[in-house]
Amino acid sequence: MSIDAVKEVVIMEKQGTQGRGRIIFHVDMNSFYASVEAAHNPDLRGKPLAIAGNVEERRGIVVTSSYEARKKGVKTTMPVWQAKKHCPELLVMPPNFPLYRQTSLQIFELLESYTPLVQPVSIDEGYLDLTDDCGDKSPVVIAEEIQKRIHDEIGIPCSIGIAPNKFLAKMASDMKKPLGITILRKREIDKLLWPLDVGEMHGVGKKTKEKLQELKITTIHDLAHANPVQLEMKLGINGKRLHDRANGNDNRPVDPDAIDDFKSVGNSTTFPEDLVDHHRINTALTNLADSVAKRMAKKNVLSFNIQLTIRYNDRTTVTRSRKLQNPISQSGDILEAAQHLFEKNWSGQPIRLLGITGQSLIDRNEATVQLDLFSFEADTKRADLQNTIGSIRAKYGESSLLKGNQLGKDGSHTLRDEKRRGTSLDRDFLWNYKKKKE
Repeated sequence: MSIDAVKEVVIMEKQGTQGRGRIIFHVDMNSFYASVEAAHNPDLRGKPLAIAGNVEERRGIVVTSSYEARKKGVKTTMPVWQAKKHCPELLVMPPNFPLYRQTSLQIFELLESYTPLVQPVSIDEGYLDLTDDCGDKSPVVIAEEIQKRIHDEIGIPCSIGIAPNKFLAKMASDMKKPLGITILRKREIDKLLWPLDVGEMHGVGKKTKEKLQELKITTIHDLAHANPVQLEMKLGINGKRLHDRANGNDNRPVDPDAIDDFKSVGNSTTFPEDLVDHHRINTALTNLADSVAKRMAKKNVLSFNIQLTIRYNDRTTVTRSRKLQNPISQSGDILEAAQHLFEKNWSGQPIRLLGITGQSLIDRNEATVQLDLFSFEADTKRADLQNTIGSIRAKYGESSLLKGNQLGKDGSHTLRDEKRRGTSLDRDFLWNYKKKKE
């Protein structure tokens, strides 16, 4: 890259009170789970690798795959059996979430050595604001250094987008993978951004794309030149937001405290076979309530709202929630709310997936629970008992001290370990990252 081109990166868009152009990085790990496995096992390097659930079960799908596997047609969310048809030599491994969290923390510690303005948005990507932290180096040189250090010191490839705002930086990092460094200036969006299909735009999902197509919007250019009022009527406030993004406008700051925006704790499980049996359904709800309670205890939070998700065998999904007068965190209370929602909303159809989420969270230390005189002692004892049970399970495993309805008819327990149970991994990681910094 020429010296003049590097200078253009530094200039970028004029924003801020002193006329200084913002310099925003989006750092995105390439094929993160598979890359972590290869970094810890050299025998996996250069081979087609997929991280997936239990191969023998229907829910065994590809979570991510190495680029060697992708070249053979293996894609994320593809069933394992189908992936192996595309790539018979495919290596399939179960996820190792503790290892991924540990590796991610190492990466963000490295990024924080360049600027305190680091905002993780998931376990494998985040933003940096280097506007005031470039020193004498150009942004491109810093990006090359970051990319090299993450690869050499941690063993993970990454792509980096450089732009004057978060949206353009995100779009830039997606333009070249793996190990890409891409600059996207606002004045270049007509050539680099607008020709793209609107579905490739960050923030446009499948349903939003369908709604945009109803308005004859098929490219990002179409979206940028659409009527903002019409977009807002069709998509609500998100319509205006997408119109701004398509025109390269995004004033959001890189905010390290944005981790606090994650205000829910949930868990779900997909069944190997569709369920209609009340006993097995109740067992699943009990296990999910226990899991959510355990995660809420780790985060030291209470919930004012419990949400239940039911997905039927035809993939129709129903989501219902129940607002609570007092915040809760105990598994029994969560289960009671979930069971109430289930009995009220289950259609009787076979169930493919169940999920429970605690929403409207509040820090336990900030909560004022409205306990009356007669329930105070009982609630206190129940909380103490739950904490004791949690400590025992943490030490001896989740199969310790199971309730009767958590046992199968043959007496075996039905709880799954962390590697198999559905989990909001990104939210867990962001909470842990926040607590670590505190």
